[in-house]
Amino acid sequence: MIATASRPETVAWVRGLGADHVIDHSQPLRPQIEALGLQFVDYIANFNDTDRYWEAMSDLIRPQGAIVLIVGNRGPLVQEGVRAKSATVCWELMFTRPRFKAPDMIEQHRLLTRVTELIDAGQIRGTMQECLRPINAANLRAAHAKLESGKMIGKLVVAGWER
Repeated sequence: MIATASRPETVAWVRGLGADHVIDHSQPLRPQIEALGLQFVDYIANFNDTDRYWEAMSDLIRPQGAIVLIVGNRGPLVQEGVRAKSATVCWELMFTRPRFKAPDMIEQHRLLTRVTELIDAGQIRGTMQECLRPINAANLRAAHAKLESGKMIGKLVVAGWER
């Protein structure tokens, strides 16, 4: 498992989540992957900036590997790199089934139930690092400031309406 991080606190965080190796996403990725003795990686999960890392992902994915993305792209993505490798590119969006009233909507319930069971059993853990309460203008501004700082680690939740 290779994770990316650029600050000592985020390196420690991803290692705590189980990363075997950590490379710096603010530096060119290819030399760092090669320093690990690899030419390609089998799978890439990008939870950040699709456009910024698309070229590197296209370069680093092994032929017939797979890339999963959760963040939409802002501009066109050149497909030749992944096409030439017959790599799979998959977008994962939590609300696709209900949005399109998919016939297998119950699978979302089953999936979330299973994740809850794994978290409760301590087999996996969530990435929430901070929760601001209640939901109000001040906490929404504070949450936005944290996110815009580029220094957030994990997920930030704003929860609970004022009564």
